[in-house]
Amino acid sequence: MSDLAVGMKLIIVGATGLVGSEVIRLALRNPSVASVVAIARKPVPAPTNAGPEARTSKLQSVVLTNWTDPYPEDVIQHIKDADACIWALGVTPTQSKDMDFAAVTTICHDYTLNALTNMTAHARNPLRFIYTSGVAAERDQQKTPPFLADYLLMRGRTETAILDFATQHPDRGIEITVAKPGGIASPGREAIGAQFLAMVEKYGHTATVHVSELAAAMLDQCLHGVTKDPLWGEDLVEIGRRVLREEDYLR
Repeated sequence: MSDLAVGMKLIIVGATGLVGSEVIRLALRNPSVASVVAIARKPVPAPTNAGPEARTSKLQSVVLTNWTDPYPEDVIQHIKDADACIWALGVTPTQSKDMDFAAVTTICHDYTLNALTNMTAHARNPLRFIYTSGVAAERDQQKTPPFLADYLLMRGRTETAILDFATQHPDRGIEITVAKPGGIASPGREAIGAQFLAMVEKYGHTATVHVSELAAAMLDQCLHGVTKDPLWGEDLVEIGRRVLREEDYLR
């Protein structure tokens, strides 16, 4: 397990969402990150709240329109020699209720597996791949989650599939872990309701994590190597608080 103390080239997918945008903000502030490649459906601007320490010139915005086919050459050129990827693209449980389930599966599952195939063919070996999921995603397909069962089982299948991908391609030396937070707290975001917190606590893990701690923990796994799978809320809080300075938090 090598330590990318300086010069890491990082891919971020889902860069316009709550988690992905915070990963970008912290990565631009981190001197150990040399390049940030943000892949999205539309151009990703540099954040305006990254602070004076940030080097916004590190950000490269890459637009991808077809997420299930082999990546086009212009995208491949940007992912070449990447050291790590943080995957924060997905459909949230709330969003999934108003979408066709086949479309939700395509975004959450198919996009991810296709990305692994494309990225591992062109990025560095090993590639560190950090997948953002949730505490309730169920890998055991024999279980029936008490709510949104189809969605949570699909997210669990996706977790298993990306871990199996690494096992099936030992020559590519992929390091993979799944971040499974409960509620994600962020300034200006509506407070997490008591009913949701009570539900998350039933899983026996820390109910909430600050978005900066989540992003910082995933960045740390990219820089210093995957330490375990999965990363539950308490793991993310511990790592995030250990590596963040007070001034790094999103306020």
